[in-house]
Amino acid sequence: MDKVRVSAVSYTNTLPFLNGIRQSAVLDQIELSLDNPSVCAQKVIDDQADLGIIPIAALLSLPQAHIITDYCIGTEGAVDSVFIFSHKPIEEIQTLYLDQQSRTSNGLARVLLKHHWKRQVKLVANIDEADAYVLIGDRTFGKKNEVPYVYDLGLTWKEFTGLPFAFAVWVSKKQLPEAFITSFNEALKLGVSHPEAVIPGLPEYKDFDYHHYLTSSLNYHLTAKKREAIERYLTLLKGLDT
Repeated sequence: MDKVRVSAVSYTNTLPFLNGIRQSAVLDQIELSLDNPSVCAQKVIDDQADLGIIPIAALLSLPQAHIITDYCIGTEGAVDSVFIFSHKPIEEIQTLYLDQQSRTSNGLARVLLKHHWKRQVKLVANIDEADAYVLIGDRTFGKKNEVPYVYDLGLTWKEFTGLPFAFAVWVSKKQLPEAFITSFNEALKLGVSHPEAVIPGLPEYKDFDYHHYLTSSLNYHLTAKKREAIERYLTLLKGLDT
C-alpha cells in the first residue's frame, strides 16, 4: 500500500493525536503534514491529502466524506480557544471580522449571532474596522483579559442547543483500507488517553492552564451527541444566507 497522505492541524489541541501517531507503527504508513484548519480541509478537498482532520464546515464541500475515526476536536461546553473577542457587548456589535484560519468557527459565530443573539452584523475585511472578531487556536491563549468582552463559542453553542460540539473530524474522500483505519484509530486512542503528556516544553502564557485545556476544555470522543451537533450545525450553516 502506498503511504497515506495525512494533513493534521498544527494547533495545541491536535498535539495529543500527533503524540499517539508518533508513538505508533502507523507512522510508517503515512506522510504527515501540519497545516492550519482551512488549509487542511482544502488539501483533502483538492486530493492533496488522503486523510485530514478538517473543520466540520468543510463537510459541505465533501459530499463523499468518510468520517473514519471515533475521535474529534470537540468540547462539552467552554472550549477556551474559540472566541468572539469584542470591543462592545454582543448586543451592540454591528461589524465582525472573521478568522482567516477558520471555517467552522467563523460559521459558528455567524450562526450564534443570528439565531442565539439575534444580531444582524456586517462582515468586514479589516480588523481595525470591526466591533468584534473571531479568533481561534493557540493565538487566543492568555488573551481573554486583553479585550473588554469575550464570548466562548463552545459554551454559547451549549447554551443555545444543549449539545456538545465537534469542531473538526478525521475525514477521507475515499474509502481507506480497514486495517489502516483500525491502526490509525488505535494511535489516536493512545494519544488522547494521556493528553497532558504533550505539555512539557510548550510555551507559557499568563492566565492559561494547559492541563485544564487539554483534559477538561477539550473532549476528543466523537459521541452520538457530537454527531447530532454536527448535523444541527450544518443545517443552520446552510441556512445563513437564506
